[in-house]
Amino acid sequence: MKILVAYDGSNVAKEALMVALKHAKAFAESEVYVVTSIVGGPEVPRQVFEKAEGDLRYTQSVFIKDKIPCTTRLLVRGMTPGEDLVQFIKENGIDEVIIGVRRRSKVGKLLFGSTAQKVILDAKCPVVTVK
Repeated sequence: MKILVAYDGSNVAKEALMVALKHAKAFAESEVYVVTSIVGGPEVPRQVFEKAEGDLRYTQSVFIKDKIPCTTRLLVRGMTPGEDLVQFIKENGIDEVIIGVRRRSKVGKLLFGSTAQKVILDAKCPVVTVK
C-alpha cells in the first residue's frame, strides 16, 4: 500500500505523520511518501528550501526506526500545493492520502485557497483528514 502524507511542518501535519505510521504498521508491504510542495521557483529564498529539506529529514526518521520504507519529496513545479499533490498522487499510484486540516475563515480560504480541499475533491483515492 502506498501512503502519501502531505507535510508542511505544522502541528496538524505532524499528527498526520503519526496516523500514517499507524496505517503503515497495520498494512503489510506499506510504503510511505512524505511530500512538501512549495509554490514558486528561483525567487523562493534559500532558507525556505533549507527548512523544508530539514522538515523532510525529520519525517523520514519517524519511519526509519520502525523499518517502514519512506520516500520524501520536495516539489517545486510551479503549481499550487493542492495541484502539485494531486498530480503526484496520479503519477505515483498512491493508494491513500493523509492530510492535516486546520480551521480557516471563508475569507482565508478565498485568499489563500485550500490545499486540503483540492486534494479531497480531486484525488482518485481515499483521503484521511487529521485535525
